[in-house]
Amino acid sequence: MDLVIRLDGTGEKTVGVYRALREAIVDGRLPEGHRLPATRVLAADLGVARNTVATAYERLVAEGYLTARVGAGTFVASVHAAAAPLSQAAGARPLQPRPGWTFAPLPTSADLPTPRYDFRTGIPDAHLFPFDTWRRLVAAEVRLRANSPGTYAEPSGHPALRAAIARYLGYGRGVRAAAADVLVTNGTQHALDLIGRVLLRRGDVVAVEEPGYPSARRLFASLGARVTGVPVDTEGLVVDALPGNTRLVYATPSHQFPLGHTMSLARRHALLDWAGRRQAAVVEDDYDSEFRFSARPLEPLYTLDTVGRVLYVGTFSKSMLPTVRTGFVLPPPALREALVAARQLGDGYGQMAVQAALARFIDEGRLARHVRTAAKVYRERHDRIAAALTGCGQLDVVPSAAGLHVTALLRAGGPARAAKVTAAALARGVAFDDLSQYVQESATLTAGFVFGLGAAGAGSIDAGLAIFTDLVRSIR
Repeated sequence: MDLVIRLDGTGEKTVGVYRALREAIVDGRLPEGHRLPATRVLAADLGVARNTVATAYERLVAEGYLTARVGAGTFVASVHAAAAPLSQAAGARPLQPRPGWTFAPLPTSADLPTPRYDFRTGIPDAHLFPFDTWRRLVAAEVRLRANSPGTYAEPSGHPALRAAIARYLGYGRGVRAAAADVLVTNGTQHALDLIGRVLLRRGDVVAVEEPGYPSARRLFASLGARVTGVPVDTEGLVVDALPGNTRLVYATPSHQFPLGHTMSLARRHALLDWAGRRQAAVVEDDYDSEFRFSARPLEPLYTLDTVGRVLYVGTFSKSMLPTVRTGFVLPPPALREALVAARQLGDGYGQMAVQAALARFIDEGRLARHVRTAAKVYRERHDRIAAALTGCGQLDVVPSAAGLHVTALLRAGGPARAAKVTAAALARGVAFDDLSQYVQESATLTAGFVFGLGAAGAGSIDAGLAIFTDLVRSIR
């Protein structure tokens, strides 16, 4: 890669080259070990004499910024200097986010050390995934595109993947859809962002489940919506508690997150009827319904919808891996064009090689086989964790028939006790989620714990649960 430096002003050119190179080294644009161009090459690029560059190099070597190796070249030395702050004109203010933007990045699993006993949620077991097969499929698609013209792809996604998703949902979820109904996204959050940008105005009311998925709540709020929590009971989201001016309802009816309830058929019809009367949209997040431990699930809201109120959202982050970064949304026909345009304006079209490989992964039956294999493992972990939590004697396990987590409620002690147990367990290497982190309104705070199934290795489940149950019995 060519080295680009600017020679400003009318001063001595040797000094200008020296200063430009030194600044590039100090602020990190030229990293340690980087090989600089030959003096002849850089002099030609800058339009200066070769001796000008050679003199600047010699001065930087003498000051320790560069090292010269005979027969090898000139390299950036190890320099421990902080980059100079951006200069500010007198009275100038630094750029600030728009009013109302109060969101900071949340820590991710990559930012934190891996606990010895890992029951964190949202993490599938990577050891179950057929990496060799996936690597072969992706590599084949990358090679195929190496000789193709450099054209832009369809913003709605790779045609083969859209068709494969439609077939997969039709077989596994009873969803009647064609390829034209599917918009491929970079996961659920991307789908929600597109939906919010197309449907919501600043100040619109968005109803989310309480407790519920925090990232959806944060995303809608970041778009300027007024997000309100709606209680959940054993039949799912309580429709009668929805604010009358709600513009959009976000729900997880197949496997409520984090409690695990399945929305009853009567409640599904009630929600659709309410949305029809109020002219509201319903986002159905079917995030991990592939992993079922009992009878087939109820029909999705999308299938029951007869007037075009439901947007069906899904992801492959749980059934495959988060790094696949692929999801989808099935919108009503009236919203398709706007959502495709929003996708095109935002990031274009995604990773075509990955999308094409995923289409083959689905159509060759490999995804279905992987899900069947993983579901058996997750069911065994689900049962082991649920049995240990029940045997503790101080917890009520919330019944669930699907998914990658188990939730248990404290019978006594409240949120303060739950927080103490969570902190004490983490200090001993046992990580899980305090239920309070999924609650927005403190008045509805329920004390409990959420245990993920994916990251918990089979050999560490029992030992981690033993530590946890001992703490629950001892902490008041």
